[in-house]
Amino acid sequence: MRTVAVVGASLAGLSAARSLRKRGYDGRLVVIGDEPHRPYDRPPLSKEFLAGTLGEADLALERDDEELHAEWMLGTRATALDRTERSIRLADGRTVRADGVVLATGAAARTLPGTDGLAGVHTLRTLDDARALRDELALGGRLVVIGGGFVGAEVASTAYALGLDVTVVEAAPTPLAGPLGADMGAVVSALHADHGVRLLCGVGVKGLSGERRVEAVLLEDGRAVPADIVVVGIGATPCVDWLEGSGVALGNGVTCGADGRTTLAGVVAVGDCANWYDPRTGTHRRVEHWTGALERPDAAVATLLAYGAREPGLPRPPYFWSDQYGVKIQFVGHAAGADTVTVEEGSPRERSFLAVYRRASTPVAALGMNQPRLFTRWRKQLAATS
Repeated sequence: MRTVAVVGASLAGLSAARSLRKRGYDGRLVVIGDEPHRPYDRPPLSKEFLAGTLGEADLALERDDEELHAEWMLGTRATALDRTERSIRLADGRTVRADGVVLATGAAARTLPGTDGLAGVHTLRTLDDARALRDELALGGRLVVIGGGFVGAEVASTAYALGLDVTVVEAAPTPLAGPLGADMGAVVSALHADHGVRLLCGVGVKGLSGERRVEAVLLEDGRAVPADIVVVGIGATPCVDWLEGSGVALGNGVTCGADGRTTLAGVVAVGDCANWYDPRTGTHRRVEHWTGALERPDAAVATLLAYGAREPGLPRPPYFWSDQYGVKIQFVGHAAGADTVTVEEGSPRERSFLAVYRRASTPVAALGMNQPRLFTRWRKQLAATS
């Protein structure tokens, strides 16, 4: 391969670029990104950066990458992939021809319809999003977070520490029931109540009120929750529209094999846009976690450089963590399909415990709250037995 293009300049794209060089690729390497920023770390955006304890320089992911020798095309998005010409068209009119392509375009935050142009309404996905939200939180007031997932919970935790009046609205009966199961989701979400943050569950959002600036969140049950600031944390949509008609199969992202290979030869996908096949469950899954963006690109790059001749291995079980209200939350594996959840150590009531999920007596996942050492042992065990 004379030219490899990595489309996406966040952690997954940077990890792919690093793996290409580490695996001996010495050809032309082009990294394309729609944001103007060089690669930066996203997890602190909802925590330390939002709180003002980390600056932008602390987020930089490129510290020892002088040997990447990459061409960076930033601030312009990819608009089409032409499989005949093997080229990527960019919004600024440029075209990049490549023998191999790594798709790492990530995902975009979902928004509430009809809220465009209403001041005080935010999503949190990018550095620019975090800058704008940080400036508003510094003014104080009433914050309503729509969505009780991990990002929403982290924003609520950070805002609480900054002294804001915080309410979290979650449409599902139990927050985090999807990734953690209903019982453990309820335990983790109880951290809000522990700190005086209001949690309203089982009710959807009808809309927002306010002429130029948001004034309240209108709930489907008729209630109105006063708000000076609103953060919409209702998930993300994979950025794959530009691949329509390219020959790359799409379905909740880019449909991939267990090693990131797509339906188009010479094209692999990694990160939040990649819907990898999981041999453990026999289904495709998008893993929207930092560790997936760090670890999985190496397998995809190995497949790319082997022209698809490499046999796919077994990806490590997905792992993620969250820091909320001073509590370290860690999870590994898949809660879906588990028939039992057992607390192995500690006490959920004390917000310090280790729980193991099992399917037919076989461990398939583990959850830890303030149990980093014990959790690490279980994470290694699950990786070794999966």
